[in-house]
Amino acid sequence: MVFIIRADFINRNIAIYKLIMGLTKIDAYSSETLHKAAIFKALGHPARIAILEYISKQTTCICGEIVAELPLSQASISRHLSELKAVGLIKGTITGTSVCYCLNLETLPLIIQFINQLHSPTTQTCCP
Repeated sequence: MVFIIRADFINRNIAIYKLIMGLTKIDAYSSETLHKAAIFKALGHPARIAILEYISKQTTCICGEIVAELPLSQASISRHLSELKAVGLIKGTITGTSVCYCLNLETLPLIIQFINQLHSPTTQTCCP
């Protein structure tokens, strides 16, 4: 599976991981594992979950109306949209002076596959 993520996002997160984990530990993980970690980190903020829920309920791409729907400032929403776009959870296209967003359905199989792997009947647990 090929992952397309913005290079600046990857470099920034690798730098953060290296600071936290040490220089040599980050090299032990595949780019796929780092991408999954970045996705779940992005999903770890309630505002981003609310944004994804809002976008998923729309029948077309959304442009500026998300600001009126969520109790966040334009700057906060822009920052969260940027993070969601950087990990590939949403796509954005420039239309005039605004950016319109929709879910990136190409990233969902990666998340679903990972969760299914964790929920697999072959996964054994030692706890009742």
